[in-house]
Amino acid sequence: MDNKTEDYHPDILGDGFKKLNLKLTDDYEGDVIATLIRRNTTNISERAILYVHGFNDYFFQKELAIKFNEHGYNFYALDLRKYGRSYLNHQKFNNVLSLLEYDEELDLSLKIIKAENNHKVILMGHSTGGLILTNYAINHLQSNLFQGLICNSPFYDFNLNDLAKTVGIPILSFIGNYFPNIPVTGGFTKCYGYSLHKEKYGEWDYSLAWKPHDIPKVNLGFIRAIHNAQKNMRQNSTITVPTLIMYSSTSISEHHWSEKFKEADAVLNVHDINTYAKKINGDVKVQVIECGMHDLVLSKKTVREQVYKHMFDWINNNFNKSQKSVSK
Repeated sequence: MDNKTEDYHPDILGDGFKKLNLKLTDDYEGDVIATLIRRNTTNISERAILYVHGFNDYFFQKELAIKFNEHGYNFYALDLRKYGRSYLNHQKFNNVLSLLEYDEELDLSLKIIKAENNHKVILMGHSTGGLILTNYAINHLQSNLFQGLICNSPFYDFNLNDLAKTVGIPILSFIGNYFPNIPVTGGFTKCYGYSLHKEKYGEWDYSLAWKPHDIPKVNLGFIRAIHNAQKNMRQNSTITVPTLIMYSSTSISEHHWSEKFKEADAVLNVHDINTYAKKINGDVKVQVIECGMHDLVLSKKTVREQVYKHMFDWINNNFNKSQKSVSK
């Protein structure tokens, strides 16, 4: 690991955010990079968050980072390979054959964070990022690189009917082992994007090139990667660090715009999240957020303030009792 502090460069978010390009091992598409984004708290702190985004996504949630900074945490976010800042022109967006591929950038990021004098690290993942980090925690039970896990609407199951989940997805996953590059529709309603972006009905500004309303098709290899990760989570369901899993009180499955999209999860079935969250063995707290959107920290202000309250109450109860930040 030869990345140094001086290798960070100003990030597109400005306002104290910096980025570090991580050169990864070439894969079946060629060159691969990931991007580590950092915003330090104004106090000297040995505590940090590592945030991982979801599918059709990248890190742009400035308010989330600032909230953690205000609570004494250095904030890091990872744009995974083939997403956002890490996307290269020869690549297919989002494309992996196994979620284990992400271990390379997760391992490297966590080692960098520790080398930057952070000794209490909480992982935080949204949607697919929540699935990735849940599996990472399951597969790294003895790791000294992280001490907690927060999941924001984790992708614990496909939002499909029972027949599609029990028959259709396994068949597609099987085929994906032999023909991984066959494209299939794998997205969700563009009304979710409409509910977020300020050019439509939302309050947030982000790149529509990196997070489009119309979701690109995914390869069968990607479906297989998700399916295998979900199977691993169900077969090996123990996590040894304190874990907080949050999700909305309701889902929405309408196909035409309405204001209801601002008060429900438009991507996943919250009952699926609840089912599998409660099957995880360990110190797991499940928190339902009334009227939350799929990305809970992008919900209406009154709702996301509740998200932050629950999250920081949980953090204070589990990690902050005997720790202090030292003013510079």
